[in-house]
Amino acid sequence: MRRLFLTTAIALIAPVTVWADDAALILGTERYEQLGRTIRATDVVSASGALEDLGFAVQVLPNGRADAAAAAVNRFVSNADGADHMLVVLSGRFVTDGRRTWYMTADAPVPDLFNLSATALSVESLMQVLGDAPGHAVLMLGAEAATSQQTFGPWLRGGVGELDIPQGVTVIQGEPRDVADVLLGSVVLPATDLAAAVANNRRLSIGGFAPRSYMFIADAPPAPQVLVTPQTPAPDTIADAALWDGARALDTMESYRDYLRRYPAGLHAAEAEAAIAAIIAEPDRGARLAEESMTLSRDQRRQVQRNLTLLSYDTRGIDGIFGPGTRRAIANWQQQNGFSQTTYLTTEQINRLDAQASRRAAELESQAEAKRLEEARLDRAYWEETGAKGDEPGYRAYLSRYPDGQFAELAADRLALIEQDKRQAAQAVDKAAWDSARQADTVAAYNTYLRAYPQGAFRADAQARITALTQSSADANANAAAAAAEAQLALNPIAARLVEARLQQLGLNPGPVDGVFDDATRRALRRYQRDRGLDVTGYLNEPTVVRLLADSVVRGR
Repeated sequence: MRRLFLTTAIALIAPVTVWADDAALILGTERYEQLGRTIRATDVVSASGALEDLGFAVQVLPNGRADAAAAAVNRFVSNADGADHMLVVLSGRFVTDGRRTWYMTADAPVPDLFNLSATALSVESLMQVLGDAPGHAVLMLGAEAATSQQTFGPWLRGGVGELDIPQGVTVIQGEPRDVADVLLGSVVLPATDLAAAVANNRRLSIGGFAPRSYMFIADAPPAPQVLVTPQTPAPDTIADAALWDGARALDTMESYRDYLRRYPAGLHAAEAEAAIAAIIAEPDRGARLAEESMTLSRDQRRQVQRNLTLLSYDTRGIDGIFGPGTRRAIANWQQQNGFSQTTYLTTEQINRLDAQASRRAAELESQAEAKRLEEARLDRAYWEETGAKGDEPGYRAYLSRYPDGQFAELAADRLALIEQDKRQAAQAVDKAAWDSARQADTVAAYNTYLRAYPQGAFRADAQARITALTQSSADANANAAAAAAEAQLALNPIAARLVEARLQQLGLNPGPVDGVFDDATRRALRRYQRDRGLDVTGYLNEPTVVRLLADSVVRGR
């Protein structure tokens, strides 16, 4: 008889002697790893028991992968040699190039014309086998009509193509559920008119050998002789569990497939199918597992986030947790550096990211130093034209332009001495009015003083305080927001002292290194932020902390 040539990748196994007169092959695939689901495609497998009762040697396989399907087909070929009746039922997904049609197994990838040999069965080859039983051979194909709209490149589309049916072979096509209904309701019932059953369902079609009245099985077979057979041993649950434990330990698609090859209906078959589906649904799983194997600590993850932030990739926080913001930042960095955008890091990428951040920190610090020197030059030049003259207007003009300048403390001290001298020289009434205004320290109080003593000894001081208080009120909301942002950082005393020590190393005079942020610390922070082009608030935020720590790393190398 004809031999079945499915593909060059699937070889025939050695024939097995079977004494049945009829042969059947039933393959139903509902769960595909990559091609989606085919609703009710496995309904056809429930016909196997009825066919066995009729004397058929039945090969049945639900959701079979390529190797299991090839084995089932080869056993069917062996059984079909000399069989009186042959039945092949294929329900699931098909592809065609127009002249040839293939049935896809459960592990089939998205098909193209040149990858079908490993995971698809040739419908034409199966029809050749059926041609050896003319008038007693039926091929049933259950395919969703919607799949015929799918295309796979210029050469393939979904569904069943035009079939060149051998003489004497009956081919029935329809939706999976309709094929299952006629299989269970007519084909497996002796003396049932198969042609009439197909004609009664407009969703089914019949081709090839299709007489007006056709009974696939004319009469019921004689009752089989009852033989006493030994009880089928219980399945080896220990071996099943052991293989499953090994599959879970490896946690790979191939390990789960190995389990299903050995135990297609095993205790953990559903879990294995779910695991395979999860692996397929996560295209970057390998990259995730590789990152997880590094077991990065919380501090190491924070360092990654600082490096990304320093390179202008927004991680939406530096907390040591790689959430959506950090993953998006990693993907953007990977894209800019020619890596696959997996959002997961490798050791090589972490090292490169650290090197880039260190270089960027050095560049930024060099720029900041140049800016600081230029600011210091301008500061000194302005001081020489104002405060260096040694008079009150000069000091006030300097402090108005450079409230955190390098001569700010000196100007403030000199003004304090001038005020003290004014107190001593002022008349008692003028001095008392001024002391009252100073105690209230409000714009209204100073205006009251100026109205009462427009030429008073403290009029310049009053005007300066009005300007300062007005500016302070305008900045109140901004300062509150900056203070809240600093509070969210939740710095511990050690971190606060580290910030002060770093500011002290830079010569910014933050006051005592005690973990308490006083006016001197705020002034030092404002100077640091000004020189580096950061928002000048005098409060810590993530960009300022990132730069401070980065500067520290650069200087420490």
